[in-house]
Amino acid sequence: MIFKPKIIIEDNPVSLAFRAADIFVQTAIDSVEKRTSFSVAISGGSTPRAMHRMLGEEPYRSNIPWDKTCLFWVDERCVPEYDHTSNYGTAKSDFLDKVPIPKKHLHPMPAERFPEDGAAAYQKVLKAFFRIDETSFPVFDLIFLGIGTDGHIASLFPEHRSLAEKERLVVAVKGGNPNLTRLTLTYPVLNRARKIVFLVSGNGKSEIVKRMLSGGQAGFPAQKINPVKGEVLWLVDRDAASLLSKAVLVNKIK
Repeated sequence: MIFKPKIIIEDNPVSLAFRAADIFVQTAIDSVEKRTSFSVAISGGSTPRAMHRMLGEEPYRSNIPWDKTCLFWVDERCVPEYDHTSNYGTAKSDFLDKVPIPKKHLHPMPAERFPEDGAAAYQKVLKAFFRIDETSFPVFDLIFLGIGTDGHIASLFPEHRSLAEKERLVVAVKGGNPNLTRLTLTYPVLNRARKIVFLVSGNGKSEIVKRMLSGGQAGFPAQKINPVKGEVLWLVDRDAASLLSKAVLVNKIK
């Protein structure tokens, strides 16, 4: 990371989820005002799920322009929708089944297809939705990312060949915990988003947060998030931020 990301520190996972939901709502409203629609890609995992549940409840449910919102996924395990590890399946139960978003605005990854075919199919979905040619890349209004203790983001894992991908929008990879085949967006897509929000909580993430925001050792997948024009916000709770130095915290915002 050669830029200086903004940092917001919340007291606990609950206030973190509230702040993330606020960002979702405000970005949706702003995007619709400027471009008549809102495109967002979300992640799975326990930390974003707290935010997702809030989006399905008031006041958030009524404040989001769902009829103008188009939802995509950052990555997905190649499992059926009903599997408890499915990012789409958990998002459906957490909030999508509770909000008035048109079904045609939901764009889950085709996780039950042969992985390479699924990746190619999702690339076609992205190009059609964003109306771009074969050499262009989509520009999302908002992308939410988590981070693993190994520094992985989406399903872009350390030392995997997918880290070097510069042309395809979506690739199939195998890795992570559990060690499953997955579909993931690539850096050319992630780095063109107008806004990227890292959502991180817990003591278990404090070391990797320190490494990401303090510079130094390179080689972690998260360090290749370097937006072309967009902004990056690290939204973390106090436990995840517990090892950050005062020098890093000069980038902290309220």
